[in-house]
Amino acid sequence: MENDITQALRAIDEGDRAAIEKLLQLVYDELRQLAAKRLAHEQPGQTLQATALVHEAYLRLFAEPTKSKFSNRGHFFGAAAEAMRRILVDNARRKGRLKRGGSANRIDLLCSEIESPIPSGQVLALDESLVVFEQKFPEQAAIVKLRFFVGLTNEEAAEVTGISSATAHRYWTFARAWLFSELKDDE
Repeated sequence: MENDITQALRAIDEGDRAAIEKLLQLVYDELRQLAAKRLAHEQPGQTLQATALVHEAYLRLFAEPTKSKFSNRGHFFGAAAEAMRRILVDNARRKGRLKRGGSANRIDLLCSEIESPIPSGQVLALDESLVVFEQKFPEQAAIVKLRFFVGLTNEEAAEVTGISSATAHRYWTFARAWLFSELKDDE
């Protein structure tokens, strides 16, 4: 399967627009599972669905196929993680705008007792800290994006980035500590 993905990516690089559709068929289920896993951690009442997240990310990745150059499966999934991150951050910003209720909290009567692990405001704070972190530590930031925004495990993130599981674990531990410190200072 990885070979098929790499071949499709090469065909896209060579200008074969039909390969974009073939690539989607190859990676769709995996991207959909990753998106569903990530959206499971969103607040109750989340209107963004996994299918929509995958489609939007895919459209962003191939908005200009001539500029979309991916060297391999890991590079593609890293770009997909970044695209999903941008969509989730944009969605959180959109929800926070004053014209949409600003900081007012929406309460779903059926889910009013459920606590969400990460409210939209914290996604924005995390994104701001992650931008700074990525400038200093790009390899570690890639692990954070794959773990947090796509929902991969350490082992999966290691495979996508082409590093060992132990290194991915060290990167994740360091990144969590750095980001926690940064976010705590912001409070």
